[in-house]
Amino acid sequence: MSDQITIAIDAMGGDHAPSAPVEGAVLAARNTQTRILLVGDQGPVEAELEKHDTEGLPISVIGSEGKIEDFEAPALALRQKPRSSVLVATALVKAGTADAVISMGSTGGTMAAAAVVLGTIKGIERPAIGGPIVGSAPNQTIVDLGSNIDCKPSQLLSFGILGSVFSKVLLKIDDPKIGVLSVGSEQSKGNSLTKEASSLFSKSGLNFIGNVEGNDLVKGTADVVVCDGFVGNVLLKLVEGIGTELGIQLQSALSNKMPLEDIREIVQELHSKNNVVDSRGGGPVFGVDGVSIVGHGSASPGTFERAASLAKMCVETRLIEEMNEQVPKIMALASG
Repeated sequence: MSDQITIAIDAMGGDHAPSAPVEGAVLAARNTQTRILLVGDQGPVEAELEKHDTEGLPISVIGSEGKIEDFEAPALALRQKPRSSVLVATALVKAGTADAVISMGSTGGTMAAAAVVLGTIKGIERPAIGGPIVGSAPNQTIVDLGSNIDCKPSQLLSFGILGSVFSKVLLKIDDPKIGVLSVGSEQSKGNSLTKEASSLFSKSGLNFIGNVEGNDLVKGTADVVVCDGFVGNVLLKLVEGIGTELGIQLQSALSNKMPLEDIREIVQELHSKNNVVDSRGGGPVFGVDGVSIVGHGSASPGTFERAASLAKMCVETRLIEEMNEQVPKIMALASG
């Protein structure tokens, strides 16, 4: 592979595929100094690519067959659709043909493909989704955001370790403060899961600050917040919903007081500030042995471009290598 970072993009993933992924790939190839491999049904993808000026751009099309739908059970779909776009794209990373993969398709399908094809980091039972989601705390990483509904204490510990490495490497926070999301800041508060997880964190050598509450999230009290995927996904949808609803209410309240263009500008700024996931292009699948970026199905071409920048940063900072080094050490310390 050349020194230029190569990114495989699932051209069939997302609500607006293949148009949004293809246009996003063109933007990424033009603006992020990366080589792009568009993976999808060859005819439709090439037809979409012909609509753009790609002269001199490092973009290639890799043929695949079909895609994994949101309604399909990921494990079954992987077996039934071995040539689906996300599987072929992820396999390019495993083979060393690409350095990272991006998909805005089925989240479950993307995570399953990453876990099966790339494998998990030693000490990680199940991968997770994580990253910043709160606009007022844009460098606060929350894990898990929906991939593991029922968790064991050891899994919460692994989420904290992964989040800590991500925070250090990508967000440049030297000694990230880690908190367990609970119903009170006191050590005695919480359920059996959070209490047992806290006990493991206290032996981990990480900068564990104890429990954090919901109101701590907007203040960024902890740099890494750990929770199970049930709680995390409710939180994610709440944050997204509040941002959208605030924009609607603000537009209504200002409709007779300001020019429409000014209102739209304010609402757009508010939306961007509160939709941290989209502003970053998505987030990496935590715990797999390779860079796999997953994002919203509603992704625009610009979102794909930002995802390519994020993928490039993950590769350049050697995020996966750092996770491979740190996770087994800290898991062993906490279990000892």
